[in-house]
Amino acid sequence: MPTSPSTPDAPTHVDAPDAGPAPDASPDTPHPSRTHDVGAYVRGPRLARPRLPEPGEPGHVRLIDAPSNRVRRPQDALGIVLALLGIALVILLTIFAHATTVGVQQDVQGFSRLLAQILTLPVVLLEGIVTLGAPLMVLGELLWRRNLRQVVESLLAAGLGLLLALLTYVAVTTFGAVSLIAGLTISIGGQPTLSLPAYVAAIVGMLVGAGPRTRRRSVAWSWNLLWFTLAIYLITGQVSLAGVLLMLLVGRVAGLTVRYVSGVRSERAHGPTLVDGVRRAGFEPTALVRVRDLSDRPHDVVQDIAPEGTAPLHRSGPWWSGSALGTPEPSPFDEATLALMRSSDHRIYSMTTAERDRLDVVVLDGERQVVGMLARTWRSLRMRGIEGRSAISLRQIAERAALLQYSAQAAGVRTPELLGVSAADDSMILVQEHVDGSLPLRDVPELVLDDATLAECWRQLLRAHDAGLAHRSLTADVVLVGHDPDGQPEVWLTGWENGDIASAELARRVDLTQMLALLALRVGPERALASVTGLVPDDEIEALGPLLQTIALPTATREEIRRSKSDVLDRLRDEIVARLPEANVEPLRLVRFGARSVITAVLAIVAVSVLVTKIKFDQITDAVSQANPWWAVAAFAIGCLTWLGAALALMAFSPARLSLWKTTLTQVAASYVSIAAPAGIGPAALNLRLLTRAGTSGTLAAASVGLVQVAQIVVTVVILVILAAATGDGGLLRQLPSATVLVALGIVAALVASMFLVPGVRRWVGTKIEPLVTQTWPRLSTILSSPRRIMIGLAGNALMSLGYIFAFAASLKAFGLDVAIIDSAVIYLLGNTAGAAVPVPGGIGAVEGALTLGLQLTAGVLPAVGATAVMLFRVTTFWLRIPIGAIAMRILQHSGDL
Repeated sequence: MPTSPSTPDAPTHVDAPDAGPAPDASPDTPHPSRTHDVGAYVRGPRLARPRLPEPGEPGHVRLIDAPSNRVRRPQDALGIVLALLGIALVILLTIFAHATTVGVQQDVQGFSRLLAQILTLPVVLLEGIVTLGAPLMVLGELLWRRNLRQVVESLLAAGLGLLLALLTYVAVTTFGAVSLIAGLTISIGGQPTLSLPAYVAAIVGMLVGAGPRTRRRSVAWSWNLLWFTLAIYLITGQVSLAGVLLMLLVGRVAGLTVRYVSGVRSERAHGPTLVDGVRRAGFEPTALVRVRDLSDRPHDVVQDIAPEGTAPLHRSGPWWSGSALGTPEPSPFDEATLALMRSSDHRIYSMTTAERDRLDVVVLDGERQVVGMLARTWRSLRMRGIEGRSAISLRQIAERAALLQYSAQAAGVRTPELLGVSAADDSMILVQEHVDGSLPLRDVPELVLDDATLAECWRQLLRAHDAGLAHRSLTADVVLVGHDPDGQPEVWLTGWENGDIASAELARRVDLTQMLALLALRVGPERALASVTGLVPDDEIEALGPLLQTIALPTATREEIRRSKSDVLDRLRDEIVARLPEANVEPLRLVRFGARSVITAVLAIVAVSVLVTKIKFDQITDAVSQANPWWAVAAFAIGCLTWLGAALALMAFSPARLSLWKTTLTQVAASYVSIAAPAGIGPAALNLRLLTRAGTSGTLAAASVGLVQVAQIVVTVVILVILAAATGDGGLLRQLPSATVLVALGIVAALVASMFLVPGVRRWVGTKIEPLVTQTWPRLSTILSSPRRIMIGLAGNALMSLGYIFAFAASLKAFGLDVAIIDSAVIYLLGNTAGAAVPVPGGIGAVEGALTLGLQLTAGVLPAVGATAVMLFRVTTFWLRIPIGAIAMRILQHSGDL
C-alpha cells in the first residue's frame, strides 16, 4: 500500500511558523472512521474542524497549480455551430418561405411614413455613428484599460467578419438560387439591390471579439446602438430582413472563431480566489496541490499566498526542484487520489490543513459544464430509461453532487464524507474526506480480490439500492478496495455526482450490470456471476442478461473491454444461461436511435425527394383516372393471405404448440412494427417474443425463427424456377425471362462472385452466416424427422411469397399494365430484396425505387406510371396494414401474448 501523505515523512509545504506542531499521524494508527464489521457500516466521528487563524495571524498557503492561461471555451465552439445552423435556416426560409419573409418585411415597412415624421436624425448620419462611433468607443476603452491583445483580437474579428461577408456576397450571386436572390433583394430608388450589409458583419464580429457586454460598458452601448439602427433600417426599407439576419450570424461566426482560436481569460477560481473559496468552506489550508499526471506536473507553478498585511515568501524555480522547496520530495498523490482525478471531469486538489489533515478538494468549473450538458442532453435523447438527469446551472450540479453524497452516507454506504461546499468566481468547491490506504479496483491484483471482497462490493451497492439510490457510473476508479485493522475487506464507492435519488428499477438494474461487467474484467465471468449469487434473486440476475451491452456501460469500462479485446459480455450471457437455462438474454433495445437510424432517415428523405422530383404528376393523374378499382381491392385481399402463410410457417417450425389465431394475429401486428424497424427485423422480433412467451427458451426460439427465414430463402428460389417452368408453351428453356432481366441477373451474380474474391468480405459473410447455421442446424435436424411439419412450413412460406407476387401483379393490372407473370415475379423478388437490404424502416423509399426501376428496365413502363402502380402495391400491402397491425398489437398485449 502507498504511504499516505498525511504521515510525518510526506511533504506538506507548510509555511506557517505559528501554526504549531502537527499531531502524530502514524500509519499504524487506525483511521477513526473504519471501526466497523464486515457487511455493516458504522459511521465514525466526523473529522475535527481545523482551527481558523485569528485576524492578523500569519497563514501562508503553498499553492501548486497549473498556470492560469487563456482557455478555449467549449461554449464558443458551440456558438459557432449554432450560428452556422442559423445561417442555413435563414437561407432555407428565404428560399422556401419567400412570400412570408417579404410579407413580414412589408408589414414592418408600413410604419415608415409615420417614423419618418418622428425621426430627426438622417439615416445616413445614424449609419456613420454606428460604423465609426461604435468601433472607436470599444477600441478606446480597451486601449484605456491597456488590453492591447483584446484590441488586436477585436480588429481581427472585424476583418474576418468583413471577409466572410464578401465571400457570402460572391457565393450568393454566383451559386444562389433565384428565390434566394429575390429574398435578399430590396428596391432602392426603383432599382433592385442585393441587400447584404457587410458593415453589420464587421461590427458584430468586433463586438463579439471584444468580449461580453456585461464586462465592458462600451460593448453594451454599441450593441444597443446597433439594434436600434437595424430596426430603423428595416422599417425604412434600407435593408432586407433576411440579409440582416444573415450578416448578424456571419459576424457572430467571425467573432467566435477569433475568440476560440485565440482563447479567453479563464473565469474559473485560481490562486488567491481558490484559497478564499476553500476558507469559506470552513478550512484553513496550508498546501493545495493540483492532482495531475506525472508528465504534466513540470508545467505547474508554485505560488505562495500570504494573508493580507503580510509579505509572501518568494521562491524560484519549478516546484519539483530543490531551489523551490529546499529538498526534492516524492509525489503527494496516492492511487486513491489519482483515481478520483481519472473518474472526474473536474479539477482535483490534494489539501493539507493547518491541523495536518489530508483532504480532497473537488472544483467544478462552469466552462466545463457546457460539454457535460451537451453529453447529458444527447444521452437523454438517445437512450431509453437510463439517461442521467439534466442540470441547468453550475450551482445545481454542485448541489446535486452534494445531495447524492449526503444521501449515500445516510444510507450507510461507505463513501467519503462531504465536509464543506462553497463558491468562488465561476467555480464551485467541494471539500471531502480523503480515503487513506485504499486502491482503486483497476490497481488491485486478482489474488487480492477474494470472495469476501467481491461480496463486499455487492453489499455496498445493494445498500444504496435499498435506499433508492442509483450510481449510474460504476467504473474501476470509483470502487476503492482496502482492509480494516483486523484485515477484513473494505469497499468504498465514490463519484456519486451522476447518480439518482428515488431511482427507477431500470437504473438500478443498469448499476448491477455495470458492477457485474466490472468484476468480470478483474476475476472472470464465472467468479463475477458466482459472487452475486445469493445476494441478488435469480429473477433479477436473469433480468441482467438483456442489459449486458456496451451501451449500458460507462465509457471507461467500454474502453477497457475494447483494449483487452475481450468477449466478456458474451461470456457473461453464456454463464447466465448455464446457471438459469430458461433465462432470456436477448439484448434489450436501449437506444432510441443510432447511427443506422440517422442514415436510414437520410436515405428515406433522399429517396422520396428523388421520386418526387423525377415523377411527372400529370402522367400520374391520367393513370389514376383510368385505373380499375376492383384490381386494387383484389391486390389488398391477395396480400392479406401473406399473414396466414407466415403464421403457418412459424407454427410448423415452432417447438411449442401455437394457436393459429394468435399466430396469425402476431403476423398482423408485425405489419405495425415494420414501420419502425428495417424490413424483416420487426416480424422476426415479434415471432421471437411470441415463442418465448409460449414457454420456449431464448436459444431455441432464436433457432426456430432463423429456420423460418432460411426456409423462406429456399422457397423464394424454388418459386422462381416453378414460375419459369409453368409459364409459356415450352417450359423454362422455351419461355425465359426477358433479355434485360437476364442481363440484370448476370450482373448481380458477377458482382456477388467478385466480392467473394476479397478475403475480408468472405470473413464478414462467414461471421454472419456461422451463427445462423449453428443455431438452425440442431433445430433443422429435429424438424426433418416430421415430413408433415416440413410440408406445412414450406407451404406457408410459398403462400406468403406468392401472395406478394400476385398482389404486385394485380396492382399492375389495375393500371392496365400487361407484364408477364415471370417478369413480375422476378421484378418483385429482386426489387424487394434489394430494397430490404437498405436499412430503412419498412424499406420505405428503397423498395419503391427498386420496383419502379425494375418495371422501367424490364417492361419499358414509364417511370410515372410505374411509380403509381408501385405506390398502389405498397399502399395495399404496407400502409393500409399499419392501423390494422396496431389493433392486433393492442389485442395481443392485452391478452399477455406479447
